[in-house]
Amino acid sequence: MVIILDFGSQYTQLIARRVREARVYCDILPYNTPLADLRKRKPEAVIISGSPASVSEVGHPTAADGIFNLEIPILGLCYGMHLMTDTLGGEVKSAGKREYGRTMFQVLKRDDLFHGLPARFIAWMSHGDYSARIPAGFEVIGATRSCPAAAFRHRTRPLYGLQFHPEVSHTPKGAEIFHNFLFRIAGCKPNWTMASFIREETTRIRERVGKDQVVSALSGGVDSSVLSVFLHRALGNRLHCIFVDTGLLRAGERESVETTFRKHFHINLTVIDARERFLKKLAGVADPERKRKIIGEEFIRIFEEEARRLGGIKYLAQGTLYPDLIESQSVFGGPTSRIKSHHNVGGLPEKMDLKLIEPFKYLFKDEVRELGAELGLPAEITGRHPFPGPGLAVRILGEITRERLEILRQADRIYIAEIKEAGWYDRIWQALAVLLPIKTVGVMGDARTYENVIALRAVCSKDGMTADFTPIPHPLLGKIANRIINEVKGVNRVVYDVSSKPPATIEWE
Repeated sequence: MVIILDFGSQYTQLIARRVREARVYCDILPYNTPLADLRKRKPEAVIISGSPASVSEVGHPTAADGIFNLEIPILGLCYGMHLMTDTLGGEVKSAGKREYGRTMFQVLKRDDLFHGLPARFIAWMSHGDYSARIPAGFEVIGATRSCPAAAFRHRTRPLYGLQFHPEVSHTPKGAEIFHNFLFRIAGCKPNWTMASFIREETTRIRERVGKDQVVSALSGGVDSSVLSVFLHRALGNRLHCIFVDTGLLRAGERESVETTFRKHFHINLTVIDARERFLKKLAGVADPERKRKIIGEEFIRIFEEEARRLGGIKYLAQGTLYPDLIESQSVFGGPTSRIKSHHNVGGLPEKMDLKLIEPFKYLFKDEVRELGAELGLPAEITGRHPFPGPGLAVRILGEITRERLEILRQADRIYIAEIKEAGWYDRIWQALAVLLPIKTVGVMGDARTYENVIALRAVCSKDGMTADFTPIPHPLLGKIANRIINEVKGVNRVVYDVSSKPPATIEWE
C-alpha cells in the first residue's frame, strides 16, 4: 500500500500510474486526510502531489499535522517539496519567473533515489516557487541551472523532495526514480496486476449492486465497450446496455455497435434514436461548455427514462476515465483547475434519479486497453482511437446544424480511412477532424468559392494527459486534404494542427 495525497495537481493520477506500472498497489486520498486515517491504512510510503496552489498564499492547502512524523518514506513532488520545506522550517520563495518545460538535471548524490541513473538527465519542470532555504537536517541531492535545490533528502530520515515531475513522460528517467523510491527506499513488493484490479472491482460492484439491475451507457468507444463486457461478466443479464443515437456520431457508428454487441457479445442492448431531440436542444448553441452540459443532461434524462421503462433500476454505469475527472472538476476536494466539463462528469445535472457506477474513473486510456485485452476483447475494439462522449458536437466549433454535421462526418470518414490504408492508424494515439467556424476564399473550376475549413489533428500520447502532434508524412496529408476538398461539398481548405498538450488540449473544445 502506497498513499498518494492529492493537492489538486493535474498530474496526480500519473503518479498513481507510475506506482501501478511498478505493480505496487496505491490509493489516492485528499490532501487533508486525518493522520489517524492514514495510520489505519498502514502505508509503506506516502507521495505528496504537486498543486496549482502556492505555500506562500494565505490559507494554502496543507496536510494533517504530523504528516512528516509517520516514520515511513515520504516523497514530495513540486508543491509537495515546498510543503515539506515550509512545514519543517525551510523557506519557499517565488521564482519571479515561472519555469516550465524540459531542463537538464544534475545528480549530486546517487546512492538511493537516483541509484543507477546517469549524472545528468532531462527533467520536466512546472513551478513558480522554489525551496530557497532547505530545512535543517536536509541535504541537496540534485540541482538545475536555475534551481540550486531541485532535489533534497533528510540525512537520517526517509524524507525526499523533487522540484521536477518524475511522473510525466517528459522526464524519461522518472520510472527509475519511482522504482528506487518504492523498492530501494520503501521496500515495497511488486504484486499488483490488472487481473487483481478485475477481481477487486468485480467484488466491489457485486457488493454494492446486490440483486439490483444496472443500465450502462454504451457508445461503442473503447471505454464504454470494455465497461460493458466487464459489467456483463460481473452482473450477467442484470446489465442493460443503452446506445443513444444522438445524431452526433461518426459514419456507420450505430450499425457497428449493434452488430458487435448483439451478435458477438450477446449483451442486452437497447438502441434509442434521439437525433431530433439532441439537435433541437443544441440549436443555436455555440459555447463549448453549454454544449457539454446540454448533452450531459440529455444523456442522463434518457437513461432515467429507460431505467423507469425497464422498472426499478437504481444504477447507471459509465466508462468515465481519470482524465475526464481531472479536466472537469476537483476530484478529491483539492484546488484542481477545471479545464473543460466532460459531458459525463462536469456536464451531469445536479439532480439525478440514478446512482453512478464508474469502475474505471481512476484509470487511463492505455490501462483500459490493457483491461480489455485481459477480458479477451479483440484488438479492433481495444485499439480504437478515443472519441468524445459529446461526439462531433465538440468537433464543430460554433453552431451545430445538420449540414455542418454531415460536412464533418464525411471529412472524418475520409481522414480515418486514409490513415488506416496507409498503416498510420495504429501509430497514432488519436486522430480527429474539426470543422472551423470560418470560411475562406478558394477557386474551383475557375470560379471563386467561399467555403469551410477543416482542421486535421493527430497526436501521439500514452495516457492523454500530455501529447505531441504526430508528424504524418506530407504526401499522406496532401492526399487526405485533396480527397476532402474534392469529395466533401462545402470545404475548400484543410489545415493541420501541430500543437502539443499542454498548452493545447487534444480536442479543440
